[in-house]
Amino acid sequence: MSAPVQIGPHALPNRLFVAPMAGVTDRPFRQLCRRLGAGYAVSEMVTSRKDLWHSLKTSRRANHEGEPGPIAVQIAGTDAQMMAEATVFNIERGAQIIDINMGCPAKKVCNKWAGSALMQDEALALSIISAVVDAAGDVPVTLKMRTGWCATEKNAIHIARAAEAAGVAMVTVHGRTREQGYKGEAEYDTIAAVKAALAIPVVANGDIDSPQKAREVLARTGADAVMIGRAAQGRPWIFREIAHFLATGEELPAPGVREACDWLVEHLHDHYSLYGELTGMRSARKHIGWAVRGLPGGEAFRQRMNLLESSQDQVRALTGWFDALADEHDRLPVMAAAQQLEEEETTA
Repeated sequence: MSAPVQIGPHALPNRLFVAPMAGVTDRPFRQLCRRLGAGYAVSEMVTSRKDLWHSLKTSRRANHEGEPGPIAVQIAGTDAQMMAEATVFNIERGAQIIDINMGCPAKKVCNKWAGSALMQDEALALSIISAVVDAAGDVPVTLKMRTGWCATEKNAIHIARAAEAAGVAMVTVHGRTREQGYKGEAEYDTIAAVKAALAIPVVANGDIDSPQKAREVLARTGADAVMIGRAAQGRPWIFREIAHFLATGEELPAPGVREACDWLVEHLHDHYSLYGELTGMRSARKHIGWAVRGLPGGEAFRQRMNLLESSQDQVRALTGWFDALADEHDRLPVMAAAQQLEEEETTA
């Protein structure tokens, strides 16, 4: 696993990071991933707009109760002064690392020149980076970005060098351009070039969905760590699988069915406690759907589960379904892609 990554004064336990994902990486999900092998997790994106800081949505995103350090908060915005104020606000509320979002391709972010859209305006991007670093003081600042705006405008190396010169402590690069969104395949040559150009840690992100892919990306890029996003949805144990594979070269057996159920139920209770009954029940549906995706009968169960109207019914249905699955399988089975597609089509 090599030496741990250092972000300012924080030595992380391993090289496996949870990517910040809006609507996904809240405190319950981050804590679950940390318990199952992730060494570091960054919060959902928090707005730099002062008028939204005390909204219910932002307060939930900024909730770090009981979370192990270092506490990393990602902020997004279009104005250097507002981003500086957001930095101070979040540090006062416990943030130990501030992460700047220049990687999100969502239109609601990019139409206002935040997220990865900032890569098209380097002067604005660098003014924001400098303002955040200055406001953070001794608190480390990190940057998450993409390879560039489009295939013909890949400026990640230039921005990364400027960010390092401004005092950024770590850079994460998603191997796609803003124009790609999440389509196509991630490329890693740009990440390798960024790594070769910097002295600070560089993290590779994009399409890392298996222990084998994690090892390949680390080897191809020379990156100090890998950041995993969508592949952890419904499969938070991917972090311990990767850790085991990198340490031993051997694949870890799939989790036991009842073991996985226990993790998911624990996560659901934590989720309900953060969001409350109604919002928690509704937002939990996606996590349950991801968890049963690819399992025999999973799509049919997901559709039935989405009709339930209480958290108690959700937990009861999930445990009952996993109990039935455990009668047939000791460990989580994974259907072949063709079989999974056929089942999803027949139950759609």
